[in-house]
Amino acid sequence: MSPVVITALVIAGIVVLFIIGYVNHMVENSKLEKARLRADLNDRMRRSRDVSESMPGQLITPALKLLLSRFELQFGEQLLLIDKQDAKLKGRLAELRELVAKKDDIPVGNPPQQIATEAKAKEIRFLLENLHGQITRAAQEHLLPAAEGKRWLGEIRHMLVQLHFEFFSNLGQQYLQKGQPGQARLAYERGVQYLRKQNDPQRYKTQLKQLEELLARANAMVLENTAPEPDEVNELTEGLKGLEGDDWKKKNIYD
Repeated sequence: MSPVVITALVIAGIVVLFIIGYVNHMVENSKLEKARLRADLNDRMRRSRDVSESMPGQLITPALKLLLSRFELQFGEQLLLIDKQDAKLKGRLAELRELVAKKDDIPVGNPPQQIATEAKAKEIRFLLENLHGQITRAAQEHLLPAAEGKRWLGEIRHMLVQLHFEFFSNLGQQYLQKGQPGQARLAYERGVQYLRKQNDPQRYKTQLKQLEELLARANAMVLENTAPEPDEVNELTEGLKGLEGDDWKKKNIYD
């Protein structure tokens, strides 16, 4: 075998090895990309479902329930292209299609939740932050029209105000029930300050008035509890009376 043939065979072998390595690399990258996409879509479906199912009934609306169902359906359909044989996923998508088809008549079964502790308020705030992130990303990816995304971000800010109003109102009421008007006053003060800082105070005029009335009531209770009794006698008042009686002596000394 001539040196030229040997050289050609060696080069051909090197090329084949290079092609095999490149193909393996591409296949591995494809697997990694599918795994990344699968994990991302599963996470986005879970986030949409969590907000839809966990949001308190007093904060969620049919429009929001529909939006979240649309999100979950979109991500699920993309996921089905990767996991075509996932029976559980197919079942969930069938449910979502039925819900989305109802449009404004979509059922909202979320029960109201009392928001009276800091832990509960933080839990709901986390849901709102989750929703904010989903809507922002959906708008960036053109899954949601920009104008609709902007409107929903405004609704989230409104829901956040509602959350704070309920939290401070309920917290103050709890303190009043425990006979702690001072703590209740602090809770109502925080609520009043929060509402007054909003860019659209007219929208929250009713809630602000309610909190101001509760604050005035708590403040009156604090003053009533701290006011001395008319016939109360203690060392301090006796001492003051004594000083008042000695005023003429001081006047004589310094005159």
